[in-house]
Amino acid sequence: MTTETGVGTHAATRGRAAAPMGTGRAGDRIFAGAARGSGITVLAIVAAIAAFLVWKAVPALQENEANFLTSETWDPNATPPEFGIAQLAFGTVLSSLLAMLIATPVAIGIALFISFYSPRRLASGLGYVVDLLAAVPSIVYGLWGLAFLSQHMDGISAFLNATLGWIPLFGGDSPGKNSIFTASVVLAIMILPIISSISREVFLQVPRANVEAALAIGATRWEMIRMAVLPYGRSGMIGASMLGLGRAMGETIAVAMVLTFVPGINWHILENGGATFAANIANSFAEASVTGRGALIASGLVLFVITLLVNMAARAVVARRKEFA
Repeated sequence: MTTETGVGTHAATRGRAAAPMGTGRAGDRIFAGAARGSGITVLAIVAAIAAFLVWKAVPALQENEANFLTSETWDPNATPPEFGIAQLAFGTVLSSLLAMLIATPVAIGIALFISFYSPRRLASGLGYVVDLLAAVPSIVYGLWGLAFLSQHMDGISAFLNATLGWIPLFGGDSPGKNSIFTASVVLAIMILPIISSISREVFLQVPRANVEAALAIGATRWEMIRMAVLPYGRSGMIGASMLGLGRAMGETIAVAMVLTFVPGINWHILENGGATFAANIANSFAEASVTGRGALIASGLVLFVITLLVNMAARAVVARRKEFA
């Protein structure tokens, strides 16, 4: 009797486990439907945004007399209108990559210090401060960059130009304070709290057994981090860096306040001048004509596509790392 009851219970349990999602309890069905509906809603919103941008951009693109992808000229209010995104794409990608290169090592170092080196009381306070910096509005960073940082960039720009001037990026004849480099530093400070917060949460998820095993075989704290923490959190660090890169690409006010617009692509990041998609939209939208607004929307569509490609690349890298892990 007992055996038959046990067999029946086991069969019933196995039947419930094998039941497809959505055929169980009412709560499970509701949750599954809500989750599926949320995912579909997000995809629909993204598709609607893309469709709106294309709809508004097509008339301006039809009137454009220049090559939209390769031209450096931006004069959509002229007759006939001429505009291209070459300079905007160059400035956006370059400033965002520089910001990520500056911010990522510092942010990961902060996350490692808070997670493994600092005392517990100090770690909680530092974590709170980092999270608080992530909530500071971008206009505050822009005002700080305009009123303080840019006024103190002459020295470091001259030093980099004199020391690393043989590298094209740091070359040029007249290093200035309203340059791509200054804008990249402001962006790096803006995205640093995001990368640091996410990386810290990833490091805290490292299995305690891995950490203790590394220490038990005589590893130093840095060796423990190198062998147990960094390999485990590599995908999380990549995801955090890509999230910071996405914010840097779409930043508007801070870059618009710091960076001086000068037409043409300039590889010398220490010289004044440059442009990005977001800053150009913020500076030009109020005075734009109908065709000019369409041109700005078209540039926003390109930024939308670039951001989407960056996120897709980040997902692919993270998935590949998980596969090898």
